[in-house]
Amino acid sequence: MEYCVEGYRLRPLSRDDFERISRYERVNRRHLQPWEPLRDEEYFTTGSAKARVEQQVNSMQAGNALCFLLLEPESGEVLARCNYTNIVRGVFQACHLGFSLAESAQGRGLMKKTLQVTNRHCFEQLGLHRIMANHLPRNVRSERLLESLGFEKEGYARAYLKIAGVWEDHTLRSLINPEQ
Repeated sequence: MEYCVEGYRLRPLSRDDFERISRYERVNRRHLQPWEPLRDEEYFTTGSAKARVEQQVNSMQAGNALCFLLLEPESGEVLARCNYTNIVRGVFQACHLGFSLAESAQGRGLMKKTLQVTNRHCFEQLGLHRIMANHLPRNVRSERLLESLGFEKEGYARAYLKIAGVWEDHTLRSLINPEQ
């Protein structure tokens, strides 16, 4: 499966994407640092990226996750990624969404357009009922993006995730499948 977003390729992660992911993480290291866990130098090696991609693909094959990449059509470089993880079936039919956008791609609406496609995929193709996305209260860009996509604020979690070495509060949001 592959989609087109503003002329860019949007497709699921594959095992051979580890070098792309490694480059994306190295190039955007400073840009993403305030919003992610502390990363040691080993994290930014190609070998570490290969192991993470392998684990993510295995999770996708097990039906526990779905990871997408937005790629430059000519170079194949990663512009954005979004991960739907912790997919739970049964009476819950829900997952968590995480996403990031390359610094060079900021301000063009690419993340919104990407998530519109991938959220719809999760609802229509996977039959999920709820997508949950959480953000730091000070991350105004993520807050505005999620609100523009219809994610409703459902709560506030104190000391929710350890980001940049500090336990940080998060705003809890969700998007409910409009067809269910």
